[in-house]
Amino acid sequence: MKKQKISAKTVALLAMMIALALVFSYVETLIPINFGIPGVKLGLANLVIVAALYLIGGKEAFLVSVVRIFLSGFMFGNLASIMYSLAGGLLSLAVMLILKKTDKLSILAVSVLGGICHNIGQLIVAILVAFGIMLINIVGAKTAAKLQTILTIIIGGAGILLIVASVINGTVDNLDGQMFAEVGGGGIVKSILSVAVISPFYLIGFDVIPQAAEEINVPPKKIGGMLILSVVLAVLFYAFVIIAVGLVMNSGTITASQAGTGLVTADAMALAFKTSVMAKVIIVGGMCGIITSWNSFMIGGSRAIYSMAESYMIPRVFAKLHPKHKTPINALILIGILTMLAPFAGRVMMVWICDAGNFGCCLAYCMVAISFLILRKKQPDMPRPYKVPAGRLMGGVAVLMSGFMVVMYCIPGSGGTLILPEWGMVAAWSALGVVFFAICKSKYRESFGSMVQLISDEDAATLLPEADERELDKVIDGAIDRVLARLA
Repeated sequence: MKKQKISAKTVALLAMMIALALVFSYVETLIPINFGIPGVKLGLANLVIVAALYLIGGKEAFLVSVVRIFLSGFMFGNLASIMYSLAGGLLSLAVMLILKKTDKLSILAVSVLGGICHNIGQLIVAILVAFGIMLINIVGAKTAAKLQTILTIIIGGAGILLIVASVINGTVDNLDGQMFAEVGGGGIVKSILSVAVISPFYLIGFDVIPQAAEEINVPPKKIGGMLILSVVLAVLFYAFVIIAVGLVMNSGTITASQAGTGLVTADAMALAFKTSVMAKVIIVGGMCGIITSWNSFMIGGSRAIYSMAESYMIPRVFAKLHPKHKTPINALILIGILTMLAPFAGRVMMVWICDAGNFGCCLAYCMVAISFLILRKKQPDMPRPYKVPAGRLMGGVAVLMSGFMVVMYCIPGSGGTLILPEWGMVAAWSALGVVFFAICKSKYRESFGSMVQLISDEDAATLLPEADERELDKVIDGAIDRVLARLA
Protein backbone atom coordinates (compact mmCIF):
# COMPACT_ATOMS: atom_id res chain seq x y z
CA MET A 1 0.00 0.00 0.00
CA LYS A 2 1.38 3.37 -1.00
CA LYS A 3 1.69 5.82 1.86
CA GLN A 4 1.15 9.51 1.24
CA LYS A 5 3.16 11.95 3.31
CA ILE A 6 1.61 15.17 4.51
CA SER A 7 3.94 18.13 4.60
CA ALA A 8 4.36 20.30 7.65
CA LYS A 9 3.06 23.23 5.63
CA THR A 10 -0.19 21.37 4.92
CA VAL A 11 -0.61 20.38 8.59
CA ALA A 12 -0.08 23.97 9.68
CA LEU A 13 -2.54 25.20 7.06
CA LEU A 14 -5.16 22.66 8.18
CA ALA A 15 -4.72 23.66 11.83
CA MET A 16 -5.06 27.34 10.92
CA MET A 17 -8.24 26.70 8.92
CA ILE A 18 -9.81 24.59 11.71
CA ALA A 19 -9.05 27.37 14.20
CA LEU A 20 -10.44 30.00 11.84
CA ALA A 21 -13.59 27.91 11.25
CA LEU A 22 -14.08 27.62 15.02
CA VAL A 23 -13.74 31.39 15.41
CA PHE A 24 -16.29 31.97 12.63
CA SER A 25 -18.66 29.47 14.26
CA TYR A 26 -18.48 31.39 17.54
CA VAL A 27 -18.86 34.78 15.85
CA GLU A 28 -21.95 33.48 14.06
CA THR A 29 -23.62 32.77 17.41
CA LEU A 30 -23.19 36.46 18.32
CA ILE A 31 -24.87 37.79 15.16
CA PRO A 32 -28.55 38.55 15.98
CA ILE A 33 -29.98 37.37 12.67
CA ASN A 34 -33.07 35.16 12.77
CA PHE A 35 -33.92 33.38 9.53
CA GLY A 36 -37.14 31.98 11.01
CA ILE A 37 -36.44 28.31 10.43
CA PRO A 38 -34.70 26.72 13.45
CA GLY A 39 -31.10 25.71 12.73
CA VAL A 40 -30.70 27.91 9.66
CA LYS A 41 -27.60 30.13 9.99
CA LEU A 42 -25.61 32.62 7.96
CA GLY A 43 -22.88 30.03 7.28
CA LEU A 44 -19.68 31.96 8.01
CA ALA A 45 -17.75 28.77 8.79
CA ASN A 46 -18.59 27.53 5.29
CA LEU A 47 -16.30 30.21 3.87
CA VAL A 48 -13.33 28.42 5.44
CA ILE A 49 -14.49 25.07 4.02
CA VAL A 50 -14.72 26.61 0.54
CA ALA A 51 -11.20 28.02 0.91
CA ALA A 52 -9.87 24.63 1.99
CA LEU A 53 -11.64 22.97 -0.95
CA TYR A 54 -10.01 25.27 -3.53
CA LEU A 55 -6.60 25.77 -1.87
CA ILE A 56 -5.83 22.27 -0.55
CA GLY A 57 -8.32 19.67 -1.79
CA GLY A 58 -11.52 17.73 -1.13
CA LYS A 59 -10.11 15.33 1.50
CA GLU A 60 -8.57 18.17 3.46
CA ALA A 61 -11.79 20.19 3.28
CA PHE A 62 -13.68 17.16 4.59
CA LEU A 63 -11.25 16.90 7.52
CA VAL A 64 -11.59 20.61 8.36
CA SER A 65 -15.40 20.39 8.18
CA VAL A 66 -15.74 17.31 10.41
CA VAL A 67 -13.22 18.48 13.04
CA ARG A 68 -14.82 21.93 13.12
CA ILE A 69 -18.30 20.48 13.62
CA PHE A 70 -17.27 18.22 16.50
CA LEU A 71 -15.16 20.87 18.26
CA SER A 72 -17.77 23.63 17.93
CA GLY A 73 -20.47 21.17 19.04
CA PHE A 74 -18.58 20.24 22.20
CA MET A 75 -17.62 23.87 22.92
CA PHE A 76 -20.73 25.84 21.97
CA GLY A 77 -23.47 23.29 21.27
CA ASN A 78 -24.70 19.85 22.18
CA LEU A 79 -25.28 16.40 20.73
CA ALA A 80 -28.22 17.58 18.63
CA SER A 81 -26.24 20.45 17.12
CA ILE A 82 -23.42 18.04 16.22
CA MET A 83 -25.87 15.68 14.54
CA TYR A 84 -27.58 18.42 12.54
CA SER A 85 -24.33 20.20 11.64
CA LEU A 86 -22.67 16.94 10.57
CA ALA A 87 -25.52 16.10 8.21
CA GLY A 88 -25.61 19.62 6.81
CA GLY A 89 -21.82 19.84 6.51
CA LEU A 90 -21.45 16.54 4.64
CA LEU A 91 -24.25 17.39 2.19
CA SER A 92 -22.82 20.87 1.66
CA LEU A 93 -19.31 19.55 0.99
CA ALA A 94 -20.58 16.86 -1.40
CA VAL A 95 -22.52 19.45 -3.44
CA MET A 96 -19.58 21.87 -3.51
CA LEU A 97 -17.23 19.09 -4.70
CA ILE A 98 -19.59 18.27 -7.57
CA LEU A 99 -20.02 21.93 -8.52
CA LYS A 100 -16.27 22.55 -8.36
CA LYS A 101 -15.59 19.67 -10.74
CA THR A 102 -18.05 21.06 -13.29
CA ASP A 103 -15.93 24.22 -13.42
CA LYS A 104 -18.96 26.19 -14.58
CA LEU A 105 -19.63 28.27 -11.45
CA SER A 106 -17.64 30.88 -9.61
CA ILE A 107 -16.27 30.35 -6.12
CA LEU A 108 -18.93 32.71 -4.77
CA ALA A 109 -21.74 30.70 -6.39
CA VAL A 110 -20.30 27.43 -5.08
CA SER A 111 -20.07 28.91 -1.58
CA VAL A 112 -23.66 30.19 -1.62
CA LEU A 113 -25.08 26.91 -2.92
CA GLY A 114 -23.00 25.01 -0.36
CA GLY A 115 -24.44 27.13 2.44
CA ILE A 116 -27.97 26.52 1.19
CA CYS A 117 -27.34 22.75 1.05
CA HIS A 118 -25.94 22.88 4.59
CA ASN A 119 -29.26 24.22 5.84
CA ILE A 120 -31.18 21.73 3.67
CA GLY A 121 -29.17 18.88 5.22
CA GLN A 122 -30.20 20.00 8.70
CA LEU A 123 -33.84 20.12 7.68
CA ILE A 124 -33.57 16.62 6.18
CA VAL A 125 -32.30 15.28 9.52
CA ALA A 126 -35.21 16.94 11.33
CA ILE A 127 -37.66 15.36 8.86
CA LEU A 128 -36.03 11.93 9.24
CA VAL A 129 -36.23 12.15 13.05
CA ALA A 130 -39.93 13.06 12.82
CA PHE A 131 -40.48 10.18 10.39
CA GLY A 132 -38.73 7.78 12.79
CA ILE A 133 -40.93 8.81 15.72
CA MET A 134 -44.00 8.28 13.53
CA LEU A 135 -42.83 4.79 12.51
CA ILE A 136 -42.17 3.81 16.13
CA ASN A 137 -45.74 4.74 17.03
CA ILE A 138 -47.16 2.91 14.00
CA VAL A 139 -45.37 -0.28 15.03
CA GLY A 140 -47.32 -0.23 18.28
CA ALA A 141 -47.93 1.31 21.68
CA LYS A 142 -45.55 -1.18 23.31
CA THR A 143 -42.64 -0.02 21.15
CA ALA A 144 -43.43 3.62 21.85
CA ALA A 145 -43.71 2.80 25.57
CA LYS A 146 -40.27 1.15 25.54
CA LEU A 147 -38.78 4.27 23.95
CA GLN A 148 -40.56 6.41 26.54
CA THR A 149 -39.20 4.25 29.38
CA ILE A 150 -35.59 4.42 28.16
CA LEU A 151 -35.71 8.19 27.70
CA THR A 152 -37.39 8.71 31.08
CA ILE A 153 -34.62 6.72 32.81
CA ILE A 154 -32.03 8.98 31.16
CA ILE A 155 -33.93 12.11 32.27
CA GLY A 156 -34.27 10.78 35.81
CA GLY A 157 -30.59 9.81 35.96
CA ALA A 158 -29.43 13.25 34.82
CA GLY A 159 -31.76 14.99 37.29
CA ILE A 160 -30.68 12.78 40.21
CA LEU A 161 -27.01 13.50 39.45
CA LEU A 162 -27.73 17.25 39.60
CA ILE A 163 -29.72 16.94 42.83
CA VAL A 164 -27.05 14.85 44.60
CA ALA A 165 -24.18 17.07 43.42
CA SER A 166 -26.01 20.23 44.47
CA VAL A 167 -26.56 18.89 47.98
CA ILE A 168 -22.84 18.07 48.27
CA ASN A 169 -21.30 21.12 46.62
CA GLY A 170 -24.09 23.70 46.92
CA THR A 171 -25.11 25.95 49.81
CA VAL A 172 -28.44 27.11 51.17
CA ASP A 173 -27.09 30.67 51.25
CA ASN A 174 -27.65 30.84 47.49
CA LEU A 175 -31.39 30.41 48.08
CA ASP A 176 -31.71 33.83 49.73
CA GLY A 177 -34.11 35.92 47.69
CA GLN A 178 -35.03 33.05 45.39
CA MET A 179 -37.51 30.91 47.31
CA PHE A 180 -40.44 33.32 47.49
CA ALA A 181 -41.64 36.35 45.56
CA GLU A 182 -41.05 39.62 47.38
CA VAL A 183 -44.17 41.35 48.73
CA GLY A 184 -44.92 44.81 47.37
CA GLY A 185 -43.47 44.41 43.91
CA GLY A 186 -45.81 45.83 41.32
CA GLY A 187 -44.92 43.22 38.72
CA ILE A 188 -44.96 40.19 41.02
CA VAL A 189 -48.53 39.14 40.28
CA LYS A 190 -48.02 39.69 36.57
CA SER A 191 -44.82 37.61 36.64
CA ILE A 192 -46.56 34.76 38.47
CA LEU A 193 -49.44 34.83 36.00
CA SER A 194 -46.99 34.85 33.09
CA VAL A 195 -45.56 31.59 34.37
CA ALA A 196 -49.00 30.17 35.18
CA VAL A 197 -50.43 30.70 31.69
CA ILE A 198 -47.70 28.62 30.06
CA SER A 199 -47.89 25.82 32.63
CA PRO A 200 -50.68 23.89 30.81
CA PHE A 201 -48.18 23.17 28.03
CA TYR A 202 -46.10 21.18 30.52
CA LEU A 203 -49.09 19.16 31.73
CA ILE A 204 -50.37 18.06 28.34
CA GLY A 205 -48.43 14.80 28.29
CA PHE A 206 -50.22 13.40 31.33
CA ASP A 207 -53.55 13.11 29.51
CA VAL A 208 -51.98 10.49 27.25
CA ILE A 209 -52.75 7.87 29.92
CA PRO A 210 -56.57 7.98 29.57
CA GLN A 211 -56.34 8.57 25.81
CA ALA A 212 -54.37 5.36 25.39
CA ALA A 213 -56.42 3.45 27.95
CA GLU A 214 -57.69 0.95 25.37
CA GLU A 215 -54.12 -0.21 24.68
CA ILE A 216 -52.90 -0.26 28.28
CA ASN A 217 -53.02 -3.75 29.76
CA VAL A 218 -54.00 -2.41 33.19
CA PRO A 219 -57.37 -2.58 34.97
CA PRO A 220 -59.31 0.65 34.32
CA LYS A 221 -59.64 1.34 38.06
CA LYS A 222 -55.86 1.68 38.33
CA ILE A 223 -55.52 4.14 35.43
CA GLY A 224 -56.80 7.08 37.50
CA GLY A 225 -54.33 6.29 40.25
CA MET A 226 -51.51 6.03 37.71
CA LEU A 227 -52.41 9.45 36.34
CA ILE A 228 -52.42 11.10 39.78
CA LEU A 229 -49.17 9.38 40.79
CA SER A 230 -47.39 10.42 37.58
CA VAL A 231 -48.35 14.08 38.07
CA VAL A 232 -47.22 14.07 41.73
CA LEU A 233 -43.89 12.41 40.91
CA ALA A 234 -43.23 14.80 38.02
CA VAL A 235 -43.98 17.87 40.16
CA LEU A 236 -41.70 16.60 42.94
CA PHE A 237 -38.89 15.74 40.52
CA TYR A 238 -38.85 19.14 38.83
CA ALA A 239 -39.28 20.94 42.16
CA PHE A 240 -36.12 19.22 43.43
CA VAL A 241 -34.30 20.12 40.21
CA ILE A 242 -35.27 23.79 40.65
CA ILE A 243 -34.06 23.75 44.27
CA ALA A 244 -30.85 22.03 43.14
CA VAL A 245 -30.18 24.87 40.69
CA GLY A 246 -30.81 27.38 43.48
CA LEU A 247 -28.36 25.59 45.80
CA VAL A 248 -25.56 25.84 43.24
CA MET A 249 -26.28 29.27 41.71
CA ASN A 250 -27.27 32.53 43.40
CA SER A 251 -29.60 35.04 41.76
CA GLY A 252 -26.71 36.94 40.13
CA THR A 253 -25.22 33.79 38.62
CA ILE A 254 -28.62 32.71 37.31
CA THR A 255 -29.14 36.13 35.67
CA ALA A 256 -25.70 35.92 34.06
CA SER A 257 -26.45 32.41 32.79
CA GLN A 258 -29.75 33.56 31.29
CA ALA A 259 -27.98 36.41 29.50
CA GLY A 260 -25.18 34.10 28.34
CA THR A 261 -25.92 30.53 27.30
CA GLY A 262 -29.57 30.60 28.38
CA LEU A 263 -29.12 27.04 29.69
CA VAL A 264 -29.34 27.68 33.42
CA THR A 265 -29.79 24.04 34.46
CA ALA A 266 -26.83 22.95 32.31
CA ASP A 267 -24.64 25.68 33.80
CA ALA A 268 -25.76 24.60 37.29
CA MET A 269 -24.73 21.03 36.47
CA ALA A 270 -21.30 22.24 35.37
CA LEU A 271 -20.87 24.24 38.60
CA ALA A 272 -22.08 21.36 40.78
CA PHE A 273 -19.52 18.95 39.29
CA LYS A 274 -16.91 21.68 38.62
CA THR A 275 -16.54 20.58 34.99
CA SER A 276 -18.23 21.76 31.81
CA VAL A 277 -18.46 18.18 30.56
CA MET A 278 -21.38 17.47 32.93
CA ALA A 279 -23.34 20.30 31.34
CA LYS A 280 -23.62 18.07 28.27
CA VAL A 281 -25.21 15.35 30.43
CA ILE A 282 -28.07 17.61 31.49
CA ILE A 283 -28.46 18.83 27.88
CA VAL A 284 -28.83 15.21 26.75
CA GLY A 285 -31.44 14.78 29.47
CA GLY A 286 -33.26 17.84 28.17
CA MET A 287 -33.20 16.47 24.63
CA CYS A 288 -34.66 13.21 25.93
CA GLY A 289 -37.38 15.25 27.63
CA ILE A 290 -38.26 16.88 24.31
CA ILE A 291 -38.48 13.49 22.59
CA THR A 292 -40.65 12.03 25.38
CA SER A 293 -43.06 14.96 25.03
CA TRP A 294 -42.98 14.52 21.28
CA ASN A 295 -43.67 10.80 21.58
CA SER A 296 -46.49 11.33 24.08
CA PHE A 297 -48.11 13.90 21.78
CA MET A 298 -48.04 11.32 18.99
CA ILE A 299 -49.64 8.70 21.23
CA GLY A 300 -52.30 10.95 22.74
CA GLY A 301 -53.09 13.05 19.68
CA SER A 302 -53.51 10.08 17.37
CA ARG A 303 -55.81 8.31 19.84
CA ALA A 304 -57.91 11.44 20.28
CA ILE A 305 -58.32 11.77 16.51
CA TYR A 306 -59.12 8.05 16.25
CA SER A 307 -61.77 8.28 18.99
CA MET A 308 -63.44 11.26 17.33
CA ALA A 309 -63.49 9.44 13.98
CA GLU A 310 -64.81 6.32 15.70
CA SER A 311 -67.67 8.44 17.06
CA TYR A 312 -68.40 9.93 13.59
CA MET A 313 -67.34 13.43 14.67
CA ILE A 314 -64.62 13.77 12.03
CA PRO A 315 -64.10 11.88 8.74
CA ARG A 316 -64.13 8.10 9.21
CA VAL A 317 -60.85 7.71 7.36
CA PHE A 318 -59.06 8.48 10.64
CA ALA A 319 -60.73 5.51 12.36
CA LYS A 320 -58.65 3.07 10.30
CA LEU A 321 -56.40 0.73 12.27
CA HIS A 322 -53.19 -0.86 11.06
CA PRO A 323 -54.06 -4.44 10.00
CA LYS A 324 -51.19 -5.93 12.01
CA HIS A 325 -50.30 -3.53 14.82
CA LYS A 326 -53.85 -2.21 15.50
CA THR A 327 -52.64 1.37 15.78
CA PRO A 328 -54.57 4.36 14.32
CA ILE A 329 -52.37 4.55 11.24
CA ASN A 330 -54.08 7.39 9.35
CA ALA A 331 -54.19 9.58 12.45
CA LEU A 332 -50.50 8.89 13.08
CA ILE A 333 -49.61 9.66 9.46
CA LEU A 334 -51.49 12.98 9.66
CA ILE A 335 -49.65 14.05 12.82
CA GLY A 336 -46.37 12.75 11.40
CA ILE A 337 -46.73 14.84 8.23
CA LEU A 338 -47.55 17.96 10.25
CA THR A 339 -44.52 17.28 12.46
CA MET A 340 -42.25 16.88 9.43
CA LEU A 341 -43.50 20.22 8.09
CA ALA A 342 -43.01 21.97 11.46
CA PRO A 343 -39.31 22.95 10.89
CA PHE A 344 -40.41 25.02 7.89
CA ALA A 345 -42.84 27.03 10.03
CA GLY A 346 -40.06 28.99 11.68
CA ARG A 347 -39.32 29.79 15.28
CA VAL A 348 -41.76 32.70 15.53
CA MET A 349 -44.69 30.73 14.17
CA MET A 350 -43.86 27.78 16.44
CA VAL A 351 -44.16 30.15 19.42
CA TRP A 352 -47.56 31.24 18.11
CA ILE A 353 -48.66 27.62 17.75
CA CYS A 354 -47.52 26.78 21.30
CA ASP A 355 -49.30 29.79 22.81
CA ALA A 356 -52.51 29.08 20.88
CA GLY A 357 -52.19 25.42 21.90
CA ASN A 358 -51.91 26.42 25.57
CA PHE A 359 -55.18 28.33 25.31
CA GLY A 360 -56.80 25.37 23.55
CA CYS A 361 -55.62 23.01 26.31
CA CYS A 362 -57.05 25.22 29.06
CA LEU A 363 -60.33 25.53 27.18
CA ALA A 364 -60.44 21.75 26.66
CA TYR A 365 -59.70 21.13 30.35
CA CYS A 366 -62.52 23.50 31.30
CA MET A 367 -64.97 21.81 28.92
CA VAL A 368 -64.01 18.37 30.24
CA ALA A 369 -64.56 19.53 33.83
CA ILE A 370 -67.97 21.00 32.93
CA SER A 371 -68.91 17.78 31.11
CA PHE A 372 -67.85 15.84 34.19
CA LEU A 373 -70.32 17.77 36.37
CA ILE A 374 -73.12 17.51 33.79
CA LEU A 375 -72.72 13.76 33.42
CA ARG A 376 -72.66 13.30 37.18
CA LYS A 377 -76.09 14.98 37.33
CA LYS A 378 -77.75 13.66 34.15
CA GLN A 379 -76.29 10.14 34.15
CA PRO A 380 -75.48 9.23 37.75
CA ASP A 381 -75.72 5.50 37.02
CA MET A 382 -73.36 5.60 34.05
CA PRO A 383 -70.62 2.89 34.26
CA ARG A 384 -67.46 4.52 35.64
CA PRO A 385 -64.30 2.40 35.91
CA TYR A 386 -62.72 5.14 38.03
CA LYS A 387 -64.83 7.22 40.41
CA VAL A 388 -63.44 10.56 41.58
CA PRO A 389 -63.94 11.03 45.33
CA ALA A 390 -65.98 14.12 46.24
CA GLY A 391 -66.89 14.43 42.58
CA ARG A 392 -68.87 17.67 42.73
CA LEU A 393 -66.21 19.43 44.79
CA MET A 394 -63.32 18.27 42.61
CA GLY A 395 -65.25 19.03 39.43
CA GLY A 396 -66.15 22.51 40.67
CA VAL A 397 -62.54 23.27 41.59
CA ALA A 398 -61.41 22.01 38.16
CA VAL A 399 -63.92 24.28 36.40
CA LEU A 400 -62.84 27.32 38.43
CA MET A 401 -59.11 26.76 37.93
CA SER A 402 -59.28 25.97 34.21
CA GLY A 403 -61.81 28.75 33.64
CA PHE A 404 -59.51 31.21 35.42
CA MET A 405 -56.67 30.22 33.08
CA VAL A 406 -58.91 30.71 30.02
CA VAL A 407 -59.87 34.19 31.23
CA MET A 408 -56.21 35.12 31.82
CA TYR A 409 -55.47 34.49 28.16
CA CYS A 410 -58.21 36.96 27.21
CA ILE A 411 -57.45 39.85 29.59
CA PRO A 412 -54.95 42.40 28.17
CA GLY A 413 -51.92 42.94 30.38
CA SER A 414 -52.33 39.69 32.32
CA GLY A 415 -48.93 38.44 31.22
CA GLY A 416 -50.30 35.68 29.04
CA THR A 417 -52.58 37.49 26.60
CA LEU A 418 -52.55 36.07 23.11
CA ILE A 419 -51.45 38.32 20.27
CA LEU A 420 -53.37 38.78 17.01
CA PRO A 421 -51.72 35.94 14.99
CA GLU A 422 -52.34 33.54 17.89
CA TRP A 423 -55.99 34.53 18.08
CA GLY A 424 -56.12 33.96 14.32
CA MET A 425 -54.90 30.39 14.83
CA VAL A 426 -57.51 29.82 17.55
CA ALA A 427 -60.23 31.17 15.24
CA ALA A 428 -59.06 29.02 12.31
CA TRP A 429 -58.95 25.89 14.49
CA SER A 430 -62.43 26.64 15.84
CA ALA A 431 -63.75 27.23 12.31
CA LEU A 432 -62.31 23.86 11.27
CA GLY A 433 -64.22 22.24 14.12
CA VAL A 434 -67.44 23.92 12.99
CA VAL A 435 -66.89 22.65 9.43
CA PHE A 436 -66.32 19.08 10.65
CA PHE A 437 -69.39 19.34 12.87
CA ALA A 438 -71.64 20.50 10.04
CA ILE A 439 -70.38 17.96 7.50
CA CYS A 440 -70.29 14.93 9.81
CA LYS A 441 -73.60 15.79 11.50
CA SER A 442 -75.25 15.98 8.09
CA LYS A 443 -73.57 12.85 6.73
CA TYR A 444 -73.74 10.46 9.68
CA ARG A 445 -76.92 11.82 11.36
CA GLU A 446 -77.88 9.57 14.30
CA SER A 447 -74.42 8.00 14.45
CA PHE A 448 -72.81 11.39 15.11
CA GLY A 449 -71.31 11.44 18.59
CA SER A 450 -72.09 7.77 19.24
CA MET A 451 -69.85 5.81 21.56
CA VAL A 452 -68.44 2.38 20.73
CA GLN A 453 -67.91 0.17 23.73
CA LEU A 454 -65.55 -2.74 23.30
CA ILE A 455 -64.70 -5.59 25.62
CA SER A 456 -61.78 -4.99 27.95
CA ASP A 457 -58.88 -7.35 28.61
CA GLU A 458 -60.22 -7.96 32.12
CA ASP A 459 -63.70 -8.88 30.88
CA ALA A 460 -62.32 -11.03 28.09
CA ALA A 461 -60.26 -12.98 30.60
CA THR A 462 -63.38 -13.80 32.61
CA LEU A 463 -65.16 -15.01 29.47
CA LEU A 464 -62.17 -17.04 28.30
CA PRO A 465 -60.43 -18.14 31.51
CA GLU A 466 -58.30 -20.78 29.80
CA ALA A 467 -56.98 -18.52 27.04
CA ASP A 468 -53.48 -17.07 27.17
CA GLU A 469 -52.60 -13.42 26.46
CA ARG A 470 -52.01 -13.98 22.75
CA GLU A 471 -55.36 -15.71 22.29
CA LEU A 472 -57.12 -12.93 24.19
CA ASP A 473 -55.51 -10.34 21.92
CA LYS A 474 -56.81 -12.19 18.87
CA VAL A 475 -60.33 -12.33 20.30
CA ILE A 476 -60.34 -8.64 21.20
CA ASP A 477 -58.84 -7.60 17.85
CA GLY A 478 -61.48 -9.65 16.05
CA ALA A 479 -64.22 -7.98 18.09
CA ILE A 480 -62.84 -4.54 17.23
CA ASP A 481 -62.74 -5.34 13.52
CA ARG A 482 -66.31 -6.70 13.50
CA VAL A 483 -67.73 -3.72 15.38
CA LEU A 484 -65.98 -1.16 13.21
CA ALA A 485 -66.98 -3.00 10.03
CA ARG A 486 -70.61 -3.03 11.15
CA LEU A 487 -70.55 0.67 11.94
CA ALA A 488 -68.75 1.72 8.77
